[in-house]
Amino acid sequence: MSETTAPEGYMADAQGRLVPLGMVKEVDKARDQIVREIAGKALALREAMKGFRDDAMGDMAAFVELSAEQYGAKVGGNKGNLTLTSYDGQFKIQRSIAETLVFDERLQAAKELIDECITEWTEGSRDEIRALINDAFQVDKEGRINTGRVLSLRRLAIDDDRWRRAMQAVSDSLQVAGTKAYIRIYTRREDGKYEAVSLDMAAL
Repeated sequence: MSETTAPEGYMADAQGRLVPLGMVKEVDKARDQIVREIAGKALALREAMKGFRDDAMGDMAAFVELSAEQYGAKVGGNKGNLTLTSYDGQFKIQRSIAETLVFDERLQAAKELIDECITEWTEGSRDEIRALINDAFQVDKEGRINTGRVLSLRRLAIDDDRWRRAMQAVSDSLQVAGTKAYIRIYTRREDGKYEAVSLDMAAL
């Protein structure tokens, strides 16, 4: 919701109506002032945190390039994950790349093969597996299938050719829809364990 700019001599209420200043109670004016001051500081802090995040990400990426070019040292982990530690071990910085995984149309082929399997598995010992499979393919409020639950089916040791083909179809249908980078800073406590430096006001 965009801020309403009122002309001089007026204040805009929550419905956007212009109210002459003389008709606004002093307590309402005082409340409006303190709320705007705090909210303004919060917005400035949010922008500063965005700037810090971007600067930190850029500095870490530049260090990786510098290490490779100038020192011939390979720094970094799989898929862009990276951990840097100060020389004395007091501080540690981690960059994590999280992938958003989705399934393409081949998941439907996998579901059909799985349905064939559980239709023929009528033994009572298979009830738990049936429940696990049905739960895995339930959609959430946004109509999406929980990727973690579906992928967990691959850990079931089932000796059936159709099941193995279904699990291969599940693997083949998995696609990376996007990635998001996170940065976390840690400081070492006196007991030697690392503690995250929280930038969440609720955790301070």
